[in-house]
Amino acid sequence: MPRSHCLLLVFFLLLTGCNKGTGGKGDSTEPTSYNRDPDVTSRVASVDTSGPQQLPGNQHKGAEARKPTYVGSDACIGCHRSQYAAWKNSHHDLAMQTADANSVLGNFEQAEFDYFGTLSRFYKKGEKFYVDTDGPTGELREYPIAYTFGVSPLQQYLIEFPGGRLQALSIAWDSRDKSEGGQRWFHLYPEEPVRHGDQLHWTGVNQNWNFMCADCHSTNLHKNYDLATDSYSTSWSDINVGCEACHGPGSKHIQWAKQLGADNIDNGLTIRYLGRKSSDWTMDWDTGIARRTSSHKSRLELGVCGQCHSRRSTSFPGRKPDQPLLDYFNLALLREPLYHADGQIKGEVFVYGSFVQSRMHAAGVTCGDCHKPHNLQLRASGNDLCAGCHMPARFDTAEHHLHATDSPGAQCINCHMPARTYMQVDARRDHSFRIPRPDLAKALGTPDVCTGCHRGETSEWAASILADRFGPPEEQHFGAALYAGRKGLPGAEAQLLRLITDESQPAIARATAVTMLPRYLSPKSAPILQAIAQGDNALLNLGLAQALEMVPGNIRPAFAIPLLYDNSRVVAALSANSLVGAPLETYPRDIRQQFDLALNHYRISETFNADRPESLTNLATMHWQEGNTQLAETMFKRALAKAPYYTPAYINLADLYRVSNREKEAEALLRRGLQQVTNPEPVQHSLGLCLVRQQRSHEAMEYLRKAAEGTDTSSRYIYVYAIALNSEGRTDSALAVLERGLQRFPNDGGIIRALASLYHQSGNDKKAQHYEALLNPSG
Repeated sequence: MPRSHCLLLVFFLLLTGCNKGTGGKGDSTEPTSYNRDPDVTSRVASVDTSGPQQLPGNQHKGAEARKPTYVGSDACIGCHRSQYAAWKNSHHDLAMQTADANSVLGNFEQAEFDYFGTLSRFYKKGEKFYVDTDGPTGELREYPIAYTFGVSPLQQYLIEFPGGRLQALSIAWDSRDKSEGGQRWFHLYPEEPVRHGDQLHWTGVNQNWNFMCADCHSTNLHKNYDLATDSYSTSWSDINVGCEACHGPGSKHIQWAKQLGADNIDNGLTIRYLGRKSSDWTMDWDTGIARRTSSHKSRLELGVCGQCHSRRSTSFPGRKPDQPLLDYFNLALLREPLYHADGQIKGEVFVYGSFVQSRMHAAGVTCGDCHKPHNLQLRASGNDLCAGCHMPARFDTAEHHLHATDSPGAQCINCHMPARTYMQVDARRDHSFRIPRPDLAKALGTPDVCTGCHRGETSEWAASILADRFGPPEEQHFGAALYAGRKGLPGAEAQLLRLITDESQPAIARATAVTMLPRYLSPKSAPILQAIAQGDNALLNLGLAQALEMVPGNIRPAFAIPLLYDNSRVVAALSANSLVGAPLETYPRDIRQQFDLALNHYRISETFNADRPESLTNLATMHWQEGNTQLAETMFKRALAKAPYYTPAYINLADLYRVSNREKEAEALLRRGLQQVTNPEPVQHSLGLCLVRQQRSHEAMEYLRKAAEGTDTSSRYIYVYAIALNSEGRTDSALAVLERGLQRFPNDGGIIRALASLYHQSGNDKKAQHYEALLNPSG
């Protein structure tokens, strides 16, 4: 059924009252779950996730015989000597190596490193390398180094654990030159001690190579996690990033070469990078900027590089370079805390999400235009690289960059690609190639590249200089809308709508606005989401799929069902998950079948990622919504056993106990969670509600207060605490809590409505009318 027809049918069913809601825990009036982080998704089912899904019966045998297989990079040397020589000793070649005298860069000559009183020793026994450091129980133990990980500007070391696990040691070697501060051991988390049991300790799930790192540092990587045994049998065809990581499996190419090319124009490779070479750049003498004659095929490069150089989770394993990125990976959009509101990098986001914001990307520039694909080096140094497309006579001048020719400010990258340092020593440049906007920095609280160097000056100073030289900024930046959406500012809905419908803006920014729009859902915004649901913009569809759980359950099918037919398995799977528990038996068989197919994909994806606590929690939620509370409880407990600090598992399991009339068990669980979690406010809030239900109001109020006053509180916790105070007759205290809460969360609708209501209740109509006016500024 076409998606547009499906959408119309859904609207009809909604109007006739056939859909009554999603059921399950989603109908609870209490906040019991967290929005899922798209970096990690998972579900459990009895399916094979070791590789691409197989075709049934005889079809599989024939299809497998026709599939190319991986042969390893060494098979390429004979015909591609120059490319192999360029790749050899590149960062891709050295991405991961067996630990030996040639690969290990660190000082293992009885070296010592003191980390908050824990003394680790690095030494050799014969040809093997060892570290004596704190293990999972905190006791010092001897560990052999199995592999090196990376090469510059730092090198990490992998240690084998039972169950096929490889863990990345958090003490790393600074491989920079000594003159740059390198040639030393250092800890990735130097500010405060990370002890055993901490979620960042090197022996825990967040430093696990099999999940966190493996598929981008090796070729044809299959994680092969077994949920039943909680173990891995991870495999690869090349230990490093080899030829086939970018060119695809090479067996048929070798067969073609042995036949001396035959007469077949198909050389046996699944992907060919001809687009960039076959398109020319022509200088526009009016603007001083070159234009590409054709850019369509050159996008292939970006998708191949983006599979690793992006912030994403792997939803489905086994992607080949020629296959769609969003069919396998769930891409992180411009959300907190990964990006600033204007799209500047903040967390480790690995280039792709920045680059697709850029004018470079819009103009058809691709990775290989600046980077040599085999050794990854830049095609030119300094401003000469930019001069290939940007006329030096216009741009490499003091009149343009406003700095002395020999100063850092004269270098294009320092103004248009500011760097941020990760892992203590790894400076990475923002690939959004943005025009400096100190005016935005002032308005949105984002980094200002100008005052980053001119530290004694202000953003207003910088904005004034740029305005005098270039005039005021000509365009509205998408950052203003994303900032309004994040903060809940007045007019946020209208700003988000303008951004979403403005096709001149980067698709990733528009998709990010889509993820925020359900917070402001109204008769104005709903039609826009409906249009997206039946459209074919891949990133907008992904944004909507990631946000579906914020859409009220009674209308969610109108947006989710069309996305079940999306070309991206990731989008369809997320959409199916959002519909679990909905009464789909009222819909036609075609829709139910499509739902079953997409939900099965979701199960496959979640099973593949069931080595994570987030995944096990998501799995448990699905089983709960499907009515299998026993299996749900088991999965919640497995999540907590794997990561005792994982807050959502405590909250959701406690809620399962609530609906099962097991409040005492919920209380005990939440009290245990308070001893484990890093940010206690969600657990404090849930424990307070649990105690309220047990009619232990005095105890409950203390936990509700702590949640409302905590560093990581939410407007919801403040609202609930204030209402609880008012219910005890302490209206003045409730109003004081709400007034303070409004200072922390300006323009929060729930707090403002509560203030208006309580001031009316207390007889202060003037104050009540003031807050009512804030809710309806247009009058």
